[in-house]
Amino acid sequence: MRPFDLLTLMQFCWAFLAIIGFSLRSNLRGSRVLFTGLGGGLCWASYLIILFYSKSMLLSVFLSIIFVCIYSEVVARLLDTPVSVFVICVIIPLVPGRSLYYAMQAYISGNSSLASRLIFDVLMISGTISIAIAMVASATQLVMKIKAPHLTRR
Repeated sequence: MRPFDLLTLMQFCWAFLAIIGFSLRSNLRGSRVLFTGLGGGLCWASYLIILFYSKSMLLSVFLSIIFVCIYSEVVARLLDTPVSVFVICVIIPLVPGRSLYYAMQAYISGNSSLASRLIFDVLMISGTISIAIAMVASATQLVMKIKAPHLTRR
């Protein structure tokens, strides 16, 4: 598998369509739906590409979330929409739902060692996502404060 192949493009398209569906279900309308879909596709594609080069899942999650959070900040300002609308939608491809499902399944079936390992993975990925979002949000606030100090609250 290469980082820029047909499989990556196909997965980008599926993530794009999935996030469009989620956005429509979340009552987003207009061009916001297209931009959230594009962000979701970029999130998954950047994760795959970074994972190919780094071989580290957590680094790939971290860098992709930083990338799509910056994307969300820019698009939100262009469309005069709260950033959280975009961030919530575009990070969904990397939310560890599958690991959580299998962890609960292992726990119910009595395999507590597998369940513990999977829960640890879920917590690591979730924590990585949270840290990346917080870093971009903090950096954005700092840049805005430096750029326009008269517009910030005291």
